[in-house]
Amino acid sequence: MTGKPRRTREDYERGLPDHHDPTAGFGGAAPTYSALTLRAVLAVFGLLTSLAGVVIFILVLWLPWAATAFGVVAAVCVVDLAWVLHRKRRGEPG
Repeated sequence: MTGKPRRTREDYERGLPDHHDPTAGFGGAAPTYSALTLRAVLAVFGLLTSLAGVVIFILVLWLPWAATAFGVVAAVCVVDLAWVLHRKRRGEPG
């Protein structure tokens, strides 16, 4: 296989500078790191509020289309949270 060498756990523990910004380094910009813990907290908040929306729109207001929309948002939050937890288990800082 050709291409980039496989990264080790130590690489992820140190962080991957310039990983998310292909223009980093131009104009004196410092390397950035992802705030994974903040992203996980926001995903949990979004999941809980969207689940509350599903319950309210089904049981109280009986608006199934709105409950479906909140259910889709909840599913997106679950996928995002799973990906963030995967990256944190892999050893990335943040």
